[in-house]
Amino acid sequence: MLWVKAWMMHRKTVLKNGVRILSEKLDHYRSISIGIWVNAGSREEQPVENGISHFIEHMIFKGTRNRNSLQIAKQLDVIGGLSNAFTGKEYTCFHSKVLDRHFNTLADILSDIFLNSVFDPRDMEKERQVILQEISMVEDSPDENIYELFNHLYWMDHPLGMSTLGTGETVSMLGKETIGDYIGRFYTADRIVIAAAGNIDHDALVGFFQPLFEGLEPGNGQKALDKPKIHANVKSQWKELEQVHICLGGAAPHLSSKKRFAGAVFNTLLGGNMSSRLFQEIREKRGLAYSVYSFISAYVDAGLMGIYVATDPQQVNEALEVIQQEVIALQNGDISRADLDAARDHLIGGVLLSAESTDTRMMRIAKNEYVLGKYMSYEELVSDLEKVTVEEVVHMAKQAFKEDGVSMVTLGPIKKEDLDLGCLQFAGN
Repeated sequence: MLWVKAWMMHRKTVLKNGVRILSEKLDHYRSISIGIWVNAGSREEQPVENGISHFIEHMIFKGTRNRNSLQIAKQLDVIGGLSNAFTGKEYTCFHSKVLDRHFNTLADILSDIFLNSVFDPRDMEKERQVILQEISMVEDSPDENIYELFNHLYWMDHPLGMSTLGTGETVSMLGKETIGDYIGRFYTADRIVIAAAGNIDHDALVGFFQPLFEGLEPGNGQKALDKPKIHANVKSQWKELEQVHICLGGAAPHLSSKKRFAGAVFNTLLGGNMSSRLFQEIREKRGLAYSVYSFISAYVDAGLMGIYVATDPQQVNEALEVIQQEVIALQNGDISRADLDAARDHLIGGVLLSAESTDTRMMRIAKNEYVLGKYMSYEELVSDLEKVTVEEVVHMAKQAFKEDGVSMVTLGPIKKEDLDLGCLQFAGN
C-alpha cells in the first residue's frame, strides 16, 4: 500500500499498482454495498468495437475458472445478494448488496467474476443473442430510442454519440480475442476503484482485496480524452407511431464544474419535478402530453441539458412553443425567491434521502473519486446548492439554450418541414 487517507467515516487506500479502495463506514446499518469499478465505458471504444464494454458486463457473470454461471447465481441467492452491473459512457460497475455478515462471501464472488471470468465462446454466442434482443427492444421503444438518436446528432462522430449497447453489426463481430485485447488495454490497476459502504471495516476490506488485486498491471497512464464538440442540428425520423417523441437541448456544465449546482437548479425549475414549468404548462394546464421532463447528462469534460416530450402529431408545434416560452421566461429572470428556494429544497431533499441507501453511498464515493479525486461530504454538497443565486440560474438558462446551440430530434409521424423551427430560437447569448 502507498498510503491511506481518512475523513471520519471515509477512508481511502491506494495500492502500489494504483488500485484504489474506498469505504464509508455506517455502524447503524446492517447491510454492505460493494462495487468494483473500471474507468472505461463506451467512450473508450473504437467504432468497430462499439458495445464491447457492455458485452463484457454481461459476460462477467457467465462463469469463471472457479464457478459456472449457475453456481454464481445460487451462491448470491443464498446470501440474499442483490447483484447487478451497468455500463456507462465513462465507466463500468459490478456491484452487490448483502447483510454485513456475508461480506467475505460476497467479496470472494465479486473478485472471482472480475478477475477470473473465462469468456467461454459458447456462452458468448448465447449472450450475444441476448444483447441483440436488448438492442431491438430499445429500437422498438421510442421513448428510449429517441435518446440514442439525439446523442448521435448532438455529439456526432464523437464516442459520446455512440450507443452504450453497440449496434447489431458491431456486437455480431465481437469475439473473445477482441474482448481480451480490450480488457488488457483498459482493465488496468490505475483505472480500478473498489468501493464499499455500510457496516464495513476498512482494514478488513483492504485485507481481503489487496492480495487479489495488487498483482494487476498498473497500466501506462490514461490518455487525455478527446473533448466533444457540440453540433446544433435538427433531424426528423419518420416512424408510424401514435405520438411524436421529441428530444431537444444544448450545453450543460461538466461533472466537476462549479456551475453544475446552478445547472441542477435550472433543470429542476424547468422540468425536473411535478411543479416544474414544463410539467405544469404542458401536462397539467394544456393536456398536451403525458410524459414531459428535462434532464442533464454530464461527463468529465462536457454536459448536455435536454428536454423530452411525447405528444400528438397535431400538437407538436404547440408543445414546442410552450417549451420556448418557458425557457425564455427563465432566461429573462422570471424566477421568484420562493421558486428558487423550492427548487433547492427539492434537490437537497433528494440528496439527503438517497443517503439512506448503501448502494447510493457506494456509488457516490466511487464517482467522486473518479471525477473529483476526493470525497465530497453531503454538507459540502448542500452548502453549494444553497449558494445558488437567481443570476446563476439565468446564466445557465442562457448557456444551455442559446442561438445556434440547440439540437432537436423527432421520432414519429412528422416531417422536418412540418416543424416550426422558429420555436428553437431562444434568448441565450
